Amino acid sequence: MRALLISLGFAVALAGCQRDAADTATSTPTAKPAAAAPASIDEHSYAEPGKVAIDDLALDLKIDFDARTISGTATYTLDWKDKDARQLVLDTRDLSIDKVEGEGKDGQWQPLQYGLAERDAIFGSKFTIEAPERNAHIRVTYATSPEASGLQWLEPAMTEGKQLPFMFSQSQQIHARSWVPLQDTPSVRYTYSAHVTSRPDVMVLMSADNDPKAARDGDYTFKMPQKIPSYLMAIAAGDLVFKPISERSGVWAEPAMVDKAQAEFADTEKMIETAEALYGPYRWGRYDILVLPPSFPYGGMENPRLTFATPTVIVGDKSLVSLVAHELAHSWSGNLVTFSSAKDAWLNEGVTSYVENRIIEALYGKDQADMESVIARNELAEEFKTVDPKLQVLAEKPGDLKDPDNSSGATVYTKGAWFLQFLEQRFGRADFDAFLRGYFDHFAFQSISSEQFADYAEANLLRKYPGKVSQEEFDEWLYQPGVPATAPKVLARKFGVVDSARLAWLGSGELPPPVITGAWSTQEWVHFIEAMPETLGVEQLAQLDGAYHFTGTPNGEIAQRWYPLAVRSGYTQANDAIAAFLEKIGRRKLIMPTYKALVQTEDGLALAKAVFAKAKPGYHPITTGSVQEMIDGAKPKAAPAKPADAGDAAAAAPAESEKPAIAGDATAPAPDPAPPAN
Repeated sequence: MRALLISLGFAVALAGCQRDAADTATSTPTAKPAAAAPASIDEHSYAEPGKVAIDDLALDLKIDFDARTISGTATYTLDWKDKDARQLVLDTRDLSIDKVEGEGKDGQWQPLQYGLAERDAIFGSKFTIEAPERNAHIRVTYATSPEASGLQWLEPAMTEGKQLPFMFSQSQQIHARSWVPLQDTPSVRYTYSAHVTSRPDVMVLMSADNDPKAARDGDYTFKMPQKIPSYLMAIAAGDLVFKPISERSGVWAEPAMVDKAQAEFADTEKMIETAEALYGPYRWGRYDILVLPPSFPYGGMENPRLTFATPTVIVGDKSLVSLVAHELAHSWSGNLVTFSSAKDAWLNEGVTSYVENRIIEALYGKDQADMESVIARNELAEEFKTVDPKLQVLAEKPGDLKDPDNSSGATVYTKGAWFLQFLEQRFGRADFDAFLRGYFDHFAFQSISSEQFADYAEANLLRKYPGKVSQEEFDEWLYQPGVPATAPKVLARKFGVVDSARLAWLGSGELPPPVITGAWSTQEWVHFIEAMPETLGVEQLAQLDGAYHFTGTPNGEIAQRWYPLAVRSGYTQANDAIAAFLEKIGRRKLIMPTYKALVQTEDGLALAKAVFAKAKPGYHPITTGSVQEMIDGAKPKAAPAKPADAGDAAAAAPAESEKPAIAGDATAPAPDPAPPAN
C-alpha cells in the first residue's frame, strides 16, 4: 500500500552522511531487543491463533446501499491447535451479532454462547465464542454498521459517472474487523469463498477470482484459493466495466474513466514480466487494477488479484505509474511473504518499495528510479524531524506502536527500501537478487517477523558472504532510529538542472526558458517546488503560476507541494482552487499537507473547517479521522506571517550546503540531497 506521509519534504543537498545527531544512529549500535514478542502474538488483535486458527472462510453476504450495510453469515473452518482450547476469539468493530452456531458431528447446526466485550476505540470489541465441542465449523450471522471504518459508501453524485452508488472496503491495517468478524491479524492466513448479492445494476468485485466476463446481475460468487491475511480481504461495488491490458491483466473502472486508465496502465504486463524475471513467477493468476473514486484514502492497496488504485495517478503521461509497480511488487513482498504484525510493517512496505524501484529502473531507466529515490528520501528527512525516534526503527518493540494506522510511513517504506539498497550495494546486485528470490520462495504464503528475516539473512547473506556486512551494521539498520552512516547515496542527475534553474530564478527573478522546463517530468517539477524557501512573495508565486499554471493542476503530486507553499506565503489567489482540490480528493497523502498548512493561522483554520464541512460526506472514514484530528489539535497564530518580497525570499533561501542533512543522497554529481515514500 502506498501509505500516508504527512510531510512537505524539501530537496536538500547533503555534505555528509548524517542528519542531526539526535535523529541519526549513534556510532555504537545497540543490541537486538532482549525480549521480542513471539511471532504468534499480535498486540493489535484479540485473536488467539496459537489455540485455534481460521483455515477457511465462507461468506454469504448482502450489500444494502440504502441502509449502508453488509449483512449475512461468515462460516469458519477451524484448525484447533491447543487440545484444551474451548473458545474461538475474534476481532470485531461496531458489528451487530445476530446469532452464532456450531456444526455438530451429526451435521446439524446448534446455537453457541458468545459475548462481545466493551468497545475499545482502536481495537473494537473482543468477540468470544464458547465452543465446548471444538466445532470444526462455526457460523456467525451479523451486520455491519453504516459507519464501519473499513467501508465507504458514496452517493451517485460522488462518483465519476454520477448515475449509480459506489461502495468499497479498505481493510488495512485492522479495518477488516469492521465488516467481517475475523482473526484480524496478519499472522493468520486462510482461503476464502463468497456469495454476494446486491442491487442488479452494480458490479461487485472482491480480492479473488473476478471473471472479466461476469454478468452484472446482482448475484456473484468468488473464490480465493491462496491463503491470505485479513487485511487483504476486499470488496467493491459500483458502475464498473472492464478493459484488458494483457491476457492476465486489465482495468476495472467506471465507464468514463476506464479508457484513460487502460492507457495509463498499459505497461502493467511489462511490469509483471520484469518482476518475474527478478523474483520468480507471479503466483496469483490474474493481476487486475480497480480504479476507485478520488475519495480512496490511499494511493493504492495491494489486494491480491485486484489492486485498488486512486485515480489521482492517472495524469496522461505515465509519470506516476510507479504506484502500479509498487502494488504489483506486493504480490511478492507482502501478499506472498507477509509481516506477522504491524510492528514489522517494513517487511511489507520497505521490501516492496525496493522491488518497485527495481521495476521502474528496468522499464523507465535509472534516472527515473533515482529521482524517485531522492524525492522519497527528502520526505524521510522531513518526517524524521518530528516523528518519535521509537517509530524510526524497522523492527519496532512491542508496545511502541499503539495504533497500527499510525506507523511512520517514511520508516517502513523508505528506510526499509534503503536498507535493502545498502545490502544490494555491499553484496552485489547478482548475489542479492538471488538472496531475495530465495527469500520469497522460502517464506512463500507465510507470515513472518523481523527476527525471522534477520535469521534468514544471517544464514544466507552474512555468513554466506563473510566480510561484506558485519552483524553490527545489519542490526543498526533494524534496531536503531534514524538512518545509519552506511546508507548508500543516490545521484539524481536530472535534478542538478532543476536545482540550477530554481536557484537562478530565486536570485534573478528570471524563469528558466521553456527549452529546459518543457520536457520536465512530474518528478522534476516536484523537486523544483519542494526545495523552494518556506515562503515566497505573492508576486513570485503569481509569476510561477502565470508561467506553469500550478494552481488548479490536475496532478496531485504537484498540487500537494504547491498548495501548502501558497498557504504559507499568503497567496490567497489559490484559495478557490485549494478548496476545490480538498473537496474532490480524499487521498490522505495529497491533502494532509495542505490542511496542515491551513491550520497554522486563524484565517487558514477557518477555510479548513469550511472546506472540511463540505468535503466530509465524500471522505473515507480514515481520511475524516485524520483531518478532524488535525483541525481539533490546531493552535493557529493570530495572524499569518508577512510574506517575504522577492528579494527577501531569495535571501532567505539557505545555501544548498547549509540545509539539514539526513543520510547523503545527491541530486547531481555535486552536493548531496536527501529524501522517502509515497
